[in-house]
Amino acid sequence: MSIKILFIGDITGKIGRKMAVERVPLLKEEKNVDFCVINGENSAGGFGINSQNADDLFECGADVITTGNHVWDRKEIKDLMFTESRLLRPANYPESNPGSGLYISSRNTPKIVIINLMGRVFMPSVDCPFRKVDKLLTSLKDEEYIIFVDFHGETTSEKVAMGWYLDGKVSAVVGTHTHVQTADNKILPKGTAYITDVGMTGPFNSVIGMETSIVLERFLMGVPRRLEPAKGIGQLNGVLIDIDPITRKAESIQRISIVE
Repeated sequence: MSIKILFIGDITGKIGRKMAVERVPLLKEEKNVDFCVINGENSAGGFGINSQNADDLFECGADVITTGNHVWDRKEIKDLMFTESRLLRPANYPESNPGSGLYISSRNTPKIVIINLMGRVFMPSVDCPFRKVDKLLTSLKDEEYIIFVDFHGETTSEKVAMGWYLDGKVSAVVGTHTHVQTADNKILPKGTAYITDVGMTGPFNSVIGMETSIVLERFLMGVPRRLEPAKGIGQLNGVLIDIDPITRKAESIQRISIVE
């Protein structure tokens, strides 16, 4: 019997949190999910994550919460990083930062490892994600794990390159950050599930989660104005990945897209 991992794309604002709270428990039951990962880095008003947001996402069914370039937008999250091992920040931030970019779940057989990485192209200055993931994988070599990677990156090319780089070394590489679900979900030749971007969970009628009128004003006028999450109906984007527990290779990767 395969191990089923559900991954929910970037939670954005109040609507994204509502969609997760209402839909994740139903999806876990319907799909017989064994493990659930949620990227929650935009859950606090579209920028960052706070303690209450993290609690809400854990309560609705997240086993691990990943983040990205907005992880430090809410100052209070640094304190939580010291005590909550299930809340990850990109592993290739400097090691002096609080928290970790790797989580090992011991309740599953085989054990499930979640790695959170961030790209460097058009993103904040961080260590090389390719070399960092090599170091992390070397530290895991003495045991057999299902290894799942959330690669938070801006460019398609960098995320595709990471997928090929890790093909056969990990069970899955999923891209986050750009908030638009891509249609390139596939199993790479050596057994790694891949998708360039899982998409976003948040406002449906929006520009990647933000109020369209504000975004259009910024493009048309060139005048800085604070972005705000849009209102209205919501969407949930995610993927469901089936992994063979013996070979630890992916058997399938299915896109999930719900609008309501």
